[in-house]
Amino acid sequence: MMAPLLIALAAAGVVPGPAELAQAREWARNHFEAGGDSVCFSFVYGGEASGAFLKDWKSENTSRRLDETRTEYAARYFDPKSGLELRSVGVVYADFPTVEWTLYFKNNGAADTPILEQIQPVDMRFERCAGGECILHHHTGDICAPESYAPHAEALPPNAVKDIANTGGRPTQTAFPYFNLEWKDGGVIAVVSWAGQWSARFERDAASGLRFRAGQELTHFRLHPGEEVRTPLIVLQFYEGDWLRAQNVWRRWMLAHNLPRPGGKPLKPMMSLCNGNYYPNLMTVADKERSFLQRHLEEKIDFDCWWQDAGWYPCDGVGWPKTGTWEVDPGRFPNGIRALSDYMHENGKVTMVWFEPERVHPGTWLTEKHPEWVLGGAGGGLLNLGDPACRSWLTDHIDRLLTEQGIDYYRQDFNMDPLAYWRKNDTEDRQGITEIRHVEGYFAYWDELRRRHPGMLIDSCASGGRRNDLETLRRAVPLLRSDWYNGPEGQQCLSYGLSLWVPYHGTGVIYEKDEYWTRSSMMAELSFGPDAADVTHFDFDRWRRLTGEWRRIADNFLGDFHPLTPYSLATDLWMIWQFDRPDLGQGLVQAFRRPDCPYERARVCLKGLEADAMYEVADFDTADVQTLSGKELMAPGLAVTISERPKARILVYRKRS
Repeated sequence: MMAPLLIALAAAGVVPGPAELAQAREWARNHFEAGGDSVCFSFVYGGEASGAFLKDWKSENTSRRLDETRTEYAARYFDPKSGLELRSVGVVYADFPTVEWTLYFKNNGAADTPILEQIQPVDMRFERCAGGECILHHHTGDICAPESYAPHAEALPPNAVKDIANTGGRPTQTAFPYFNLEWKDGGVIAVVSWAGQWSARFERDAASGLRFRAGQELTHFRLHPGEEVRTPLIVLQFYEGDWLRAQNVWRRWMLAHNLPRPGGKPLKPMMSLCNGNYYPNLMTVADKERSFLQRHLEEKIDFDCWWQDAGWYPCDGVGWPKTGTWEVDPGRFPNGIRALSDYMHENGKVTMVWFEPERVHPGTWLTEKHPEWVLGGAGGGLLNLGDPACRSWLTDHIDRLLTEQGIDYYRQDFNMDPLAYWRKNDTEDRQGITEIRHVEGYFAYWDELRRRHPGMLIDSCASGGRRNDLETLRRAVPLLRSDWYNGPEGQQCLSYGLSLWVPYHGTGVIYEKDEYWTRSSMMAELSFGPDAADVTHFDFDRWRRLTGEWRRIADNFLGDFHPLTPYSLATDLWMIWQFDRPDLGQGLVQAFRRPDCPYERARVCLKGLEADAMYEVADFDTADVQTLSGKELMAPGLAVTISERPKARILVYRKRS
């Protein structure tokens, strides 16, 4: 069927405007600076709500310039009775309409404090403009299914209440703590960053207001003398106009201020070769791995990183889940991982190795030598990163392994739900403390490893993508965004949903999958490998072509993301999107005609181009090159024809000088 399918979604320029920057500065003045008339948080102390007494506490405000684009504001409040000190530490960005803050509570008194509970680091009201209703844009978290990261848009009419929370203590499991509140002519992005159990509530009143509250799900504790705790990080980004445009402003902020920079250098797209998943029980054998790597080098298969996944440590009889003895298995790796990492370094590649320190299996070194460090004891459970002695040992031990084995990149997995362990360890008057200490310890552990290895990239994994809160993403990138990578349409949808928020993410694809599947998996990081350790049957010619395609387009994934068709898992339609790099004068269109789609032709209106500029558009499959103006590409748009199904097309464009 040749009838064209015409699709257009709204978009506009993505450079923050003066009015948006002014709105963020005005908000910061009211909430962060001395003389500001508002607070943006709430809590209950000694049974009394903070709104009833906080104005009576002594307070002081300070500020300091962190760098050319960031200013920090600190407001301190002091309870004269108990000695409790509250610090609200905020950061305002000069180049983005973005503010963020974290609360800290410290007991400066000589006795335990009264109960501190229901801490909401954000508790504030937004007023929508006249006309229209509030629309809450939010996403499913990772659920190891093609529905992971599915976007949702829900109207919040008068008196509506919407509660959202993750499950099990992993912050992006089932729910996703990144929100976009849209109303007529603008809105606000609101993000809750907490590497534990969080909850958020959106509550409309009967008029035009919306109350937003969020924080750690359960807080009910006393603080001992000298003790301090922190809350989740909260981020707001204000915008005018279209909500999809705001998502690209967010992506640009992520790239400018959050994406890790190993060795102080901007992170580049990466291709990884991994074979560990395809040994029995993931238990890699060094000599077979050497042959596997050697064959790929001989075949001139392009990759940047050798990815050694789970199973390299002693785990006989159980397989890779037997974690807790963090030494290289001498039987399967007689010369250590070092022999293979040196081989990679000799050939210009880096080595990344999988660890999972927090899940401890019974019968391992940790449960036998230090059961007191394990929430669950000798029977196994959760390594207590809130224990300073435990964390100190882990940091030194992993640091030694990284150095001795020549490991360049560190991959950390987390295949368990920690929440039950945290809560079981708390007494009635200390609920939430174990979780807070674990979250603090988790970041402290990573920060010290990064200090000792400043060029090291960290890969964040938690049964796929279940721990990708913002503070984690400031230290790491998700190279396997979900443990589900079992179908091309699902891969397309994972890319669609996650790319609205996270500019750098990756996935895995198996050699034996076809071109449509492989092209459906191409993002800023692409990992690949076989479904068996045997390499004799591989079509290396095809894979050289596909990795060459990825290399040609990879830089575009770090640009603006424009969905050009609606999100859907249905197999009878097209899915098309655009990545645009206005700084490079180039971009990418990925078009997918799904297996049951009756239409051979689609027309889509590109976004973000210069109307008066001329662009050369090249098709990877046909080698056809057409020259069109930016105005033509944006309306009536770019026509894409695919006669086969399913089939993926890659089109690249470049602005003519």
